[in-house]
Amino acid sequence: MEGRHGILAIGSFGLIVSLSSVIWLSSSDVALTQSHHQPSLLELLDQVTSGTPNQLDDASNRMRPDPPESSAWRSPLTRQCKGIDDQIRKRLVKLKSSFKQQRERIAIDPSNYGKRYSVNPWKDSIDPMPRMVVLHETANSLTSAINTFKTPHPNDHDQVSYHTLIGMNGRVVDVVDPLHRAYGAGYSAFHGEWAVTNPEFMGSVNNFALHLSLETPPDGYIGGRHHSGYTEQQYDALALVLDDWMETFRIPSEAITTHQHVDLGGERGDPRSFNWKKLQVRMAALKRLC
Repeated sequence: MEGRHGILAIGSFGLIVSLSSVIWLSSSDVALTQSHHQPSLLELLDQVTSGTPNQLDDASNRMRPDPPESSAWRSPLTRQCKGIDDQIRKRLVKLKSSFKQQRERIAIDPSNYGKRYSVNPWKDSIDPMPRMVVLHETANSLTSAINTFKTPHPNDHDQVSYHTLIGMNGRVVDVVDPLHRAYGAGYSAFHGEWAVTNPEFMGSVNNFALHLSLETPPDGYIGGRHHSGYTEQQYDALALVLDDWMETFRIPSEAITTHQHVDLGGERGDPRSFNWKKLQVRMAALKRLC
């Protein structure tokens, strides 16, 4: 169901995420070699995509929702080819050398994630390829989040997940395969686009988005519009995860946004106290803004 609440309201406790049993991708995983043909992204996506999501026997009996309004997004990440911070560059290059091996993968309950769809309920083709990133926060501790993800949630409205979590100490936990659909944002759109995958509900970005959540500092558990912010280790890890996704899926920096921006209900404010300047210097050091 695409009407899931995508993320916990700020100040509530818990949340959910998922992991697929298929293939975890990095840019090196999708390369083609002369000696061995590895599946392309499209071939891999086809393996984990369902072609029949809640299709209507008679589509004329159910009205299509009107397209969402287009809300302008001007990315805080700006083009930068010069003025690179050499210390940050060296630190990230060193971290990147062992980053893939240090990322954790945790299996969670299958009720908390799903397949990406290649057709909508009216049997029209839709593009399931990940092409944007939505940033979130957990609203509680990383441990609480993971424990919630492992809990079965048969009720659609209780299901929420992200592809990756980043702890305050820089710990990176992958919980949903990027080729699968995480339930990160319920009623949502980006640049006037959403995907309707259940005729009972409005659309969301989940079918073509990647969701990443930062662990909230303790002073943010009680709600409010702001908290003390995220650690330097979190920003380092965030930059490296984004670097990998941008390489693998050819996602531009302009398509990295927040849950607050894509939410059409006006209820989400995460990630609170996010510092775009700290991400800017890191993505520039990784040559992702030039």
